[in-house]
Amino acid sequence: MSGKADPRAAGERTTSRARLERGRGALGPALELVHTGRAPTRAVLTAELGVTRATAGAVAAELEALGLIRVDARPTAAAGSQGRPSHRLAVAEEGPVVLAAQVHADGFRAALVGLGGRIVATAPARETVDADPAKVLGSVVEAGADLLRTTGRRCVGAGLAVPSAVAEPDGLALNPLHLAWPAGAPVRRIFTECVRAAGIPGPVFTGNDVNLAALAEHRHGAGRGARDLLCVATGHRGVGGALVLDGRLHTGSSGLALEVGHLTVNPEGRPCHCGSRGCLDVEADPLALLTAAGLDPGPEVSLLQQANDLVRDHYDDPAVRTAAETLIDRLGLGLAGLVNILNPDRVILGGLHSTLLDADPTRLRAVVAQRSLWGQSGGVPILSCTLAHNSLVGAAELAWQPVLDDPLGALTRD
Repeated sequence: MSGKADPRAAGERTTSRARLERGRGALGPALELVHTGRAPTRAVLTAELGVTRATAGAVAAELEALGLIRVDARPTAAAGSQGRPSHRLAVAEEGPVVLAAQVHADGFRAALVGLGGRIVATAPARETVDADPAKVLGSVVEAGADLLRTTGRRCVGAGLAVPSAVAEPDGLALNPLHLAWPAGAPVRRIFTECVRAAGIPGPVFTGNDVNLAALAEHRHGAGRGARDLLCVATGHRGVGGALVLDGRLHTGSSGLALEVGHLTVNPEGRPCHCGSRGCLDVEADPLALLTAAGLDPGPEVSLLQQANDLVRDHYDDPAVRTAAETLIDRLGLGLAGLVNILNPDRVILGGLHSTLLDADPTRLRAVVAQRSLWGQSGGVPILSCTLAHNSLVGAAELAWQPVLDDPLGALTRD
C-alpha cells in the first residue's frame, strides 16, 4: 500500500476550508436570517446571502456546529412538488439562551429567551416594585439565575427593559415616572452588578420598554418586513413610542428619541408628570380610560388589565364607549402628527391602544386619515402588536445582538 497522500482528498479539504473562510463574514447575516424567519431553507439562505450553494452549506454547517441552528438535510417534499427539497433551517431548540428582564409600574418578570424570539422559561411575575432599584433588579436576576439552574441552559447575555428613557452611554433611567425610583438611576450599572454577582456570563444591556417592544415586533411580530416602523403603546401606566428606521432601532443621539408620551393632544387637559398639560401620557393611558368612564381603579389587578377588560367586556355601555372614543380621538391626533413628521410605512399599537384599535378600528383610522397629510390615502397600515411579552423579547434581542453580529467570536470569547 502506498504511503502517498491522496491529492484529491487534500484538495477537497482545502476547498472546504476555503469555502468556510469565505463564509466566515456571512455567519452573522446568515444567523440573523434564520433568527428572524427569513431563511427557512438553505436555498433561500443562498439567495439572500448572494453566495454559492456550497458556501451557504458551509455557513449553515458552522452555525449548526456552534449549536445555534438545526439543519434538516432530509426534509419531506410537499405533495405535488418536483425536485429534491432544500435543506430546512431552524433555530436550535436546545441551544443557548439569554436572560431577559422587564420592570413596569405593576411588577417585574424574568425569562429565558432563545433564538427566534422563543420564550423558553419564565419566572412567576412579581407584583410589587420596591423604591430601591437595586432590590428590584437583584430579585429579578435571582429569579433568572434560578431558571438557568433549573433548565441547565447555557446563557450568553442579559437584557433589561424599563419604563423610562434610558440615556446613553451611561444607561441612566432618566424619567421612571411611574416607578418610585430616583430620576437618573444607574440601572445598567446596577443590573450588570447583579448579573455578575449571580455568576451569569455575557454582555449586559438595558433599554426603554417600548423601544424594545418595537424591536421585537419588527423582527418577529407585526412589524416584520416594514422598513420604517412606528410603534406607540400604553404600558401599565403612561404612553411610549419607538421608531425603527431602515431596519434599525432609532434612539437618537443619546437614547432619548421618540418620547411620544409628551406630545400635547389636549392643551386644556390633565396635568402631566412632565409639567405640561394634556400629554398623550395622561390622556390616552389605562388610568385615563378608567377615570373617563367614571370608575375608581381597584388594587386587585393592574390598571392595564382593568382597562383592557373594560373595553373588551363592556364596550356597549354608553359611558365606556364615550370614554373609549375620547381616548381614540386623542390617540389618533397624536398618531397623525407622528405620521406627518416620520412618514412610516407601518404603525403598530400595543397595550390598551391595541385593544382600542380592535374595538373600533374604523374610528381610529379615520381620525388619523383626517388629520394626517400622508394618512389621507389610507397608505399607512395601523395594526396591533402580535407578540406576547414583546418588551421581554426585545430585551433579549439586545443581548442576542453580539451573537448575531459575530457568532463565532461571541460564543468562543472568554
